Amino acid sequence: MAAQYRLLSSEEIAKLNSQGCSCADWSKVQVAEGFNAGRVRATVFCGDVKLGALEKDVSFFGGVTKPAGISNATIHNCIIGNNVYINQVRNYIANYIIEDNVVIDNIDLLATEGQSSFGNGMEVVAVNEAGGREIPIYDHLSAHTAYIIAFYRHRPKVIEKLQKMIADYTASVTSNMGLVATDAKLMNCRIIKNVKIGPASVIEGVNRLENGSINSCPEDPVYLGHGVFAENFIICSGSQITDGVIITKCFVGQGTVLSKQYSAENSVFFANCGGFHGEACAIFAGPYTVTHHKSTLLIAGLFSFLNAGSGTNQSNHMYKLGPVHQGVVERGSKTASDSYILWPAKVGAFTIVMGRHYRNSDTSDLPFSYLIEHEDESILAPGVNLRSVGTVRDARKWPKRDRRKDPRKLDLINFKLLSPYTIQKMINGRDLLCRLKTTSGGTSEYFTYHSVKISNPSLERGIKLYQIGIDKFIGNCLISRLQGKQPKNIGELRAALQPQTNEGPGKWIDLAGLLAPEQAVQKMLSDIENGTISTLEQVDKRFLLIHENYPQYEWAWAADALRKNLGKSIDEVTPEDIIMLTTKWKEAVVELDHLLCSDAKKEFAAIAQIGFGIDGDEETKHSDFAAVRGLVEKDSFVPEIEKHIAAKTQFGNELISRMEKLREAG
Repeated sequence: MAAQYRLLSSEEIAKLNSQGCSCADWSKVQVAEGFNAGRVRATVFCGDVKLGALEKDVSFFGGVTKPAGISNATIHNCIIGNNVYINQVRNYIANYIIEDNVVIDNIDLLATEGQSSFGNGMEVVAVNEAGGREIPIYDHLSAHTAYIIAFYRHRPKVIEKLQKMIADYTASVTSNMGLVATDAKLMNCRIIKNVKIGPASVIEGVNRLENGSINSCPEDPVYLGHGVFAENFIICSGSQITDGVIITKCFVGQGTVLSKQYSAENSVFFANCGGFHGEACAIFAGPYTVTHHKSTLLIAGLFSFLNAGSGTNQSNHMYKLGPVHQGVVERGSKTASDSYILWPAKVGAFTIVMGRHYRNSDTSDLPFSYLIEHEDESILAPGVNLRSVGTVRDARKWPKRDRRKDPRKLDLINFKLLSPYTIQKMINGRDLLCRLKTTSGGTSEYFTYHSVKISNPSLERGIKLYQIGIDKFIGNCLISRLQGKQPKNIGELRAALQPQTNEGPGKWIDLAGLLAPEQAVQKMLSDIENGTISTLEQVDKRFLLIHENYPQYEWAWAADALRKNLGKSIDEVTPEDIIMLTTKWKEAVVELDHLLCSDAKKEFAAIAQIGFGIDGDEETKHSDFAAVRGLVEKDSFVPEIEKHIAAKTQFGNELISRMEKLREAG
């Protein structure tokens, strides 16, 4: 029920005047039941003001409590809720709705001037500094909607309709009144203008916030700390921005942390990103894009699940018509210290980049690779990152490091390391390497592809590793599909293998964290064009449907891959085919796990012990290393791999046994 307000009594006005308060026209000040004039001191009121009850104590950090009240402030044209604490406002608070239990203590200015959309509708010039991929940000922007807006400019009607939806939303939140929502705390701040502040926000020691929204929630508050400058922004729940960060024209997604003097402009950061010390300019930072180093610059590119090493840099300055170049670093990649890439370039998924690369390469069909500089040449080792224990560790740690506690997750993230998206790239990579070998001759020392060189041994190893990854994934899908099912005859087996959807085969897309068949995405875009999808809520629901349908899409893709591998339809599959595929899967799992185990053991080799036991002999070195790093046989990862081998072998043997019985029943 809306609060009921009344005019001040003559006794209350006299008390307020006696306590140093003033107002040119007290009839414009209204109060709610429970208002206590004794708790308002040294305050100037002007414009239309409504004041709530002042009857409780307010909690501060460290267990401190103070009586709710208003003192040492100028309040202009505000609606103030119940049990608010306002003190030491050096300039004024103007045109704000301040909800219950808010603390505003020791600030310079809190004001809304004119009509404001609080950062909504602001166009962020992402990916290409010269423009053309502008993303209009809004409160509920997902990485996937932003991806479509930025990268589907070849579908102008889709872009136009999405922009119209966002413009309509922006108009709906535009107001001449700002908001400080329930339980928010603003302390020791300087200038805050045209900012919407969500529930339970903690804003402490910021220098300047202007034209933005802080979309905090009680389950996952936003924290803005000392020295922050932010202009034309939207910050989502669970984010932490502190220690002198400067952001201009930025969207900061849920669970993102920016700190230690990080600076960013014209950039979007989605779920669980981390920016420390470095700089971002015109980037699309998909989920889990992380940079920790002062000398690191991310510029004019698309990234996701990226770990950027110190000194990482890209360049789009080899231009004549402006900074028009851009780059793509596909999911899961890492850049080593002092790595450099000349844009335009495209880096394949789960690739490690080392050194400086001055040629415009495209390795998107060669994922899980090492891209290394040697004598000013870009050398590619295809597929070798598949056997890296670090890659597996990354895939496992990402779900555990999801900081989002908001009941509503804006970004739909698929964490799978092996998926139709990456396996299709492995198939492309395997076929590409085979073609290079055929066209250039098997005796060639090096093969050249898109400005990178691949040595003969690397090419042979890449073909083998990609095939292992393909066999493992298809086997994973097959075993999952048949797990817990006991077909009584071949007809039931074939029925169990039939896909439940026609969408899935063919190309897959990584929509900044959301893996989807291209066919499903194209259908969604057509529905936007024809008006079947006409609101932002419907857009989000369609993305959610695609995300939830991943298992069905995955099997439809795998079934199509089985058809191609076997040269026969699902209706012709036999138990012998399942036995053959499962045997290949077992071999792939065991071989890949042994490679991972060998890679993990390198972390305990003699060379890894350099620098340990600095004042002792060899025995001291080993003892010091064991005390700090542990022993290889006790490391959690190695026995975990061994258990994985045993478990997967058992799964495979069990399925083979079932197929043998089916064949015999036959």
